[in-house]
Amino acid sequence: MNLAVVLQHSEGLAAARAAELPVTLEAFLAQVQRRAFRVAEMGLGNVDDALDAVQDAMLRLHQHYRQHPAQEWSPLFWGILRRRITDLQRRRKVRSIVVGWLGSVGDDGADGPVWEPADPLADPAREIAGRAAYADLARAVRALPRRQREAFMLRVLEGLDVADTARAMGCSDGSVKTHLSRAMEALRHKLEDWK
Repeated sequence: MNLAVVLQHSEGLAAARAAELPVTLEAFLAQVQRRAFRVAEMGLGNVDDALDAVQDAMLRLHQHYRQHPAQEWSPLFWGILRRRITDLQRRRKVRSIVVGWLGSVGDDGADGPVWEPADPLADPAREIAGRAAYADLARAVRALPRRQREAFMLRVLEGLDVADTARAMGCSDGSVKTHLSRAMEALRHKLEDWK
């Protein structure tokens, strides 16, 4: 998995997404749900928490912003999802501190369902390599500082432009560029084996 290929692919996705705005909010949510899940899963490292974060973000967008123009849905949604991921990370940290003080609270540790249908035409060797590359990328992205991780996921994985990313992150365009540059440098260093 070459990082330059990922970047080039994300730029093509961003151009394609900009050209075809969904007609309804439901169509937008259907279009974005899989990518949102991947972003949340990378940020949280837990399938159930990722599903909850995406569902909450979708509900909030629908409840509060459905009357907004279609071109505003993407930055609004990603900003809501980013804040929800941050909230869940904070709650997890507080819970781990409390559990550390009080001892185990009785988690059964059961894994939830995987939210990805099997592809019957996939090449098994290629699928295993793809999963390994994704796991390494997810691990490296999770290790990034929060703002760098957000900039990377919104710009590269989601394909938002700098202005929309800045709106979603609540910062300036220059700050987005700085965070992304630092994230890319860290990822290049951590993912050298995948070149």
